[in-house]
Amino acid sequence: MNKYLIEVKKLKKTFDHRNGQVKVFQDVSLGIKPGELIALVGPSGSGKSSFLHLLSLLDKPSSGKILFLGEDTKNFGENKKDQIRKRNISIIFQDNNLLSDFTTIENVIMPLIIRGENYKSSLKKAENILKQVNLLERSNHFPSELSGGEQQRVAIARSIIAETDLILADEPTGNLDFKTSRNIFSYFIKLKKLKKAVLFATHNRELANKADYKLSISNGHIKRVNG
Repeated sequence: MNKYLIEVKKLKKTFDHRNGQVKVFQDVSLGIKPGELIALVGPSGSGKSSFLHLLSLLDKPSSGKILFLGEDTKNFGENKKDQIRKRNISIIFQDNNLLSDFTTIENVIMPLIIRGENYKSSLKKAENILKQVNLLERSNHFPSELSGGEQQRVAIARSIIAETDLILADEPTGNLDFKTSRNIFSYFIKLKKLKKAVLFATHNRELANKADYKLSISNGHIKRVNG
């Protein structure tokens, strides 16, 4: 059995720009194990979002490998990548990516509906999670009727309900107040106890220090600190 859920080897990512080639990552190698809670830190523009996009298989490295459960993802077709994102990887985007024509509870339940799970039991799960994030009374509201912080909590609830192996979160508490941020972090702790891996990009030093360890991005390199 592979000890890593996801692993990168000698990963390199570059972009072509009119002023020349932009090097985002150079020779990055690391692995993430089940049950790890990891903070991804670094200054704005350092590549945190880009790294999460690579791990979520939404983008491809320029060179190097991304292995998922020991398999080289370079050999995965788009259908297989879609299946992995449905069942194994949850993504909490910075801009929420909520479906504007669907209510709060419909947005939260969506991952289970896509997987073909029982609607009645899925609805109960969604109601329970919305209660935990203090949004049950907003169940029938549309995203446009919610504040930025409420929208972010809906996105987090949608990620939690999917019960995937890997949760990738891009500034998940960026629009939340201090108390709600700590509540959201407590859900990450619960996921860790369920042997889920959580990688969250953050500028919140307090939350970053509570992670098992930090991955620090600087000048195209990622290094592990305090763990």
